[in-house]
Amino acid sequence: MTFRDDDPDLARDVDRACRCSGTFRLRSGQTASEYFDKYLFETDPVLLARVAARMAPLVPDGTDLLGGLELGGVPLVTVLSALTGRPALFVRKEAKRYGTAKLAEGPPVAGRRVTLVEDVVTTGGAVRDATLALRAAGAVVETVLCAIDRSPAAAEPLADLGLEVRAVLTKAQLDATLA
Repeated sequence: MTFRDDDPDLARDVDRACRCSGTFRLRSGQTASEYFDKYLFETDPVLLARVAARMAPLVPDGTDLLGGLELGGVPLVTVLSALTGRPALFVRKEAKRYGTAKLAEGPPVAGRRVTLVEDVVTTGGAVRDATLALRAAGAVVETVLCAIDRSPAAAEPLADLGLEVRAVLTKAQLDATLA
């Protein structure tokens, strides 16, 4: 099956698959009346491949490694790695306390340019934690790719870290599918 990076129905299809209404507590501690259950597109092989195909052209030149954040970034980074031929990392929320005791599973990161891959960014808390940990390990982290940027319009929650956020879809694009 071939996937295009110009998929005009992607926002509609992701929204239909993932938008939930109710009361939800977000990772940030905020409460929201709607939630995008990203696992509903990440567990659908066709929809996951469509999102990754749209993400592939967003990968910055010079990226050495693609770092998928636990847990939602891992399916995305796996498909994106296969599409781009760039090696993947699986970035844990915290380093293992046994075995290799690694924070990032995969190739060494020191001195390498790592582009992070996340499913949904709202306040950027998980991305912030991963960026600081990877930078402490010697990685160069300047960009995060996400499937859905849920942050408020014109907000740049990771600007203080010098991170550029490149999103496949924004909340505004998903909301526009409801009209």
